[in-house]
Amino acid sequence: MLNSKSNRIALYVSAFFVVALVLFAILRDNATQITLSDANKILNNQSVKSVVVTKKYVYLKTDEDVYKVASSQVNPKMFINYKVEVGSSANIIVYFLFGVLFLGIGSFIFRWWQKRGELPFNLVSKTTNTTASGELNTRVESITSDVTFSDIGGISDVKMELEEIIDFMKNPKRYKNFGARMPRGVLLVGPPGVGKTMIAKAVAHEAGVPFYYQSGASFVQIYVGMGAKRVHELFVAAKNNSPAIIFIDEIDAVGKKRDGQRNDEREATLNQLLTEMDGFEGSSGIIVLAATNKVDVLDEALLRAGRFDRRVFVELPTKRERQSILSKYLVKVPNEVDVKVVANMTVGFNGASLAALVNEAALLSLRQHDFHVTIEHFHQVKDKVMFGKRKLQILSERQKQYRVTYQAGKVVSATYFDLPFEKLMLSSEKLTPSINEPLIKHELESRVKMLLAGIVACAIRFNEHPSSAKNDLDEAKDLITKMLNEYGMGKSLIKTKDEEITLMNRLYGECMTLINSMNEVMQKVEIVLYERESITKSEVKKYLDEIL
Repeated sequence: MLNSKSNRIALYVSAFFVVALVLFAILRDNATQITLSDANKILNNQSVKSVVVTKKYVYLKTDEDVYKVASSQVNPKMFINYKVEVGSSANIIVYFLFGVLFLGIGSFIFRWWQKRGELPFNLVSKTTNTTASGELNTRVESITSDVTFSDIGGISDVKMELEEIIDFMKNPKRYKNFGARMPRGVLLVGPPGVGKTMIAKAVAHEAGVPFYYQSGASFVQIYVGMGAKRVHELFVAAKNNSPAIIFIDEIDAVGKKRDGQRNDEREATLNQLLTEMDGFEGSSGIIVLAATNKVDVLDEALLRAGRFDRRVFVELPTKRERQSILSKYLVKVPNEVDVKVVANMTVGFNGASLAALVNEAALLSLRQHDFHVTIEHFHQVKDKVMFGKRKLQILSERQKQYRVTYQAGKVVSATYFDLPFEKLMLSSEKLTPSINEPLIKHELESRVKMLLAGIVACAIRFNEHPSSAKNDLDEAKDLITKMLNEYGMGKSLIKTKDEEITLMNRLYGECMTLINSMNEVMQKVEIVLYERESITKSEVKKYLDEIL
């Protein structure tokens, strides 16, 4: 009888695979995928016999072959001379029948195994625990990471640092036999958006181990004891599925210094985290990764040896790293862009900002029905990504003229001093990104003169300036204060009385001399700004080269 049932099972399984192969042959898409430019060539050659449109692709049928191009890239006007057919829904029906067949056979096999009491796998997750009263605890599920190091541009030094962690999780015996112990905790430190979470996921993927993700804020509960309970459940789940990686994002939400102010819930949660990290051995196969951008606020007990005893600093990408990141994001985007040019114009951008920049440029290209993303698209969306979308206020004719003169003064000065920017919009509040890297005295003075140039230009032309100069004036004052008080760039290392006023007046006077000497350039720039409401650095440089 058992042999008869076994034969029946084998017959059903064989039938299932035969049907699956037949459906695969039917559903397989044999069309050759082409680019938009190739599609235009085929259309121009008038060799297309029919056009079939589906949600994902547009199919071009010729006598020789069938080609497909992504629907998101095409413009309906391209097919105005062709009869366009809508793709059939037959495939959906076949998929449905395939699903019914799969579920039916799967259900039959499952019931047969259940009757015999020989389930081939454990359907109850090891991460599900019960309390003494029999109540089911909250499940802690692992994540299967699909992020690899090849998906992350730049950060070569960080990759080298974490290769050791990956090798340990793959070959723990090698380290144990040598008497070496890997760090129990690795703290990723860096500003927001540099890819700390992606790095942790890549480590889990490369090591091939379960990945448990929690944010620090998720531990902070209203009810006392719940945060500590969640920490315990997280570590129990990881231990039951070791080797594994626990990743705690924004750990400063739960790991702040205990300053004596009463917060029982947060302290209980932090104490539980400290206890759990002490409670597993280095050979257990559990490594805790955490991320923060505020390492200075973390409790000292959390940073001591044996807990988070290794720190990896993830900084903003360099120019070469920005090129690598941009290349990754532009692979699937039709473009005619030199990544070196985009990297030059994105000083201060993090990885997330670069991703947003490429996406915004691609969306703009689609809205304008362009075939490729160009550098002009990046110019148009850069300010939107950096500062948010701003709409130019409704200005009277007189107000617009003030604005044009003000912005012309800034852009001429910025180009003369070769400050980092690519394009100025009439609505821009900021022309160049904030400075983080160390600068020498004359570079800081050049920046101050650029910030004062709009006020100076308006003073020359109108003998007054608009109130919108406030932000630039505040930044200029702040830079002068830092130069004298913090950087020791005055007449002596210690600032003397009234030296701020003296320095400000000197730089204002030098800026006045510069703008006066650039009267011809100013006029040309103002004409362009008034008509187009934007101008590039290369255009201003061309006007400067004519007189210098």
